[in-house]
Amino acid sequence: MTRTLIFLAALAPAGVAQAQDIVLKPIGEARLRYEQVDQDSLPANAEALTLRLRAGVEAKAGGWSALVEGQGNLAIVDDYFDGLHGAATHPLIADPDNIALARAQIRYASPVFALTAGRQRLGFDDERFVGSVGFRQNGQSFDAVRAEITPLKGVKADLAYAWSVRTVWGIDGTGPRQQAVSGDNVFGNLSTQTPIGKLSTFAYLIDQDEAAMQGFRLSSQSYGVRLDGTQPLGKAKLAYQLSYARQSDWHHNPNNYAAVYYLADVAVDLGGPRVGVGYEILGADDGTALTSFQTPLATGFKFQGWADRFLTTPPDGVRDLYANAGWSWKAVGPLKAVTLQAAYHDYRSDRASRSYGDEINLLASAKLGKVTAAARYARYDANTFATDTDKFWLQLDWTI
Repeated sequence: MTRTLIFLAALAPAGVAQAQDIVLKPIGEARLRYEQVDQDSLPANAEALTLRLRAGVEAKAGGWSALVEGQGNLAIVDDYFDGLHGAATHPLIADPDNIALARAQIRYASPVFALTAGRQRLGFDDERFVGSVGFRQNGQSFDAVRAEITPLKGVKADLAYAWSVRTVWGIDGTGPRQQAVSGDNVFGNLSTQTPIGKLSTFAYLIDQDEAAMQGFRLSSQSYGVRLDGTQPLGKAKLAYQLSYARQSDWHHNPNNYAAVYYLADVAVDLGGPRVGVGYEILGADDGTALTSFQTPLATGFKFQGWADRFLTTPPDGVRDLYANAGWSWKAVGPLKAVTLQAAYHDYRSDRASRSYGDEINLLASAKLGKVTAAARYARYDANTFATDTDKFWLQLDWTI
C-alpha cells in the first residue's frame, strides 16, 4: 500500500489544479447470495448466505478523476468452510467475512492516453489470464499502475505493472491463502482492429514472489495471440474467438517447464436464441505438479464450468470440450434482460487423454428496476478427477 500512496500523492497536485470543475459521482452496490454445495468427498454439505456491500465516490475534473471505494462481506449463514474459518469437513465457499479498501486510484484520460495509478481492478481480454474475479464476493484487485495508449484509430497498447495482488481471502488471509501477494507482475497487450476482428498479442508475466504461494511455483511467463470477432450471417451474427499461448517458468519458480494454451470458440446469435461450441486446452509438460498451464490471476469462474473443479490445472493438464445454448429477451412483462442458459462440458487430461468427468451448468436471470436476480446450478460428475459436486446459487444484485 505504501507504493500506492506514493503514486497517488505524485499525481494529486495536477488533479487539484482542476478542482473548480469537480463533479462527484457516488458508487454503491449490494449483493445478497445464497450458495449451497454438496461434495461427495466430504461428510457435510455447505450453506452460505452472504451480503456484500460496496460504497465510494468518484470525483472528476477535466481529464482527471479520483476514486475511492470500500467493501465489506458478511456471512449471515456461515455453515461452510470459507478457506480460513470453519470446519474443512464442509465444502469450500471462498467468501470469507471481510472489510477492505477495494479501490483507491487516480486516473488521467485523454483521447489517446490514459494512466491509472493505485488500487484498481484489472481485466485483460476475456480475463482468462488477468481478471477481477467478479463472481466471488471479495473480488480481486491490484496495487498497480496502468497505461492505455491509442496512437492510431483501432490500435491500442495496454500495459500494467502490479506489485501487489489483493486476493479474495480478505483481511484474515494467511499462508497459501494470503490477504495479498507481492511480486513484480507485468501485463502487456497490443491490439489492432482488423476486418475479421480484434487481433491481440499479449505477454503476462506473473510473479507470485512469496514462498507460501506453492514455493514460488505459480510464477510464470505467458506469451500469445488472440483473435476476437463477429461477422453477419444473414439475419444472424457469428461470433468467434481463437487464442494460443505458450507458458514457461519465470522468476524464482524452481520448476523448469513449458506448456501451451489453445482456445477455439464459435457461437451463432439469432437475436434471441444463441448456440455455441468451444474447445479449450490448458496443456501439460511432464505431469509434475504445477508444470501444466496455470492461470492464478484469472477470473476462473468464467471458464471450465461453475463447479470450480479446475481452478488449479491438474498436473496432466485439461481439455474442455463444451457446448452451450441460451435464449434472451429484452423484456418479458415488467422484467428486463431475461436470460436462460445451459452449458455442457466434457473434461479430459491433456496427457494420455483420460476422462476427468463432465459438467452441466444452468442459469436463469432477469432484471427488475435496479435489481438483477439470478439462479444458477452446476453438476460435476467425476470419472477420474475430483469427486461428484453439486452447487446451487440464488443471487440478488443492486446498483445505484
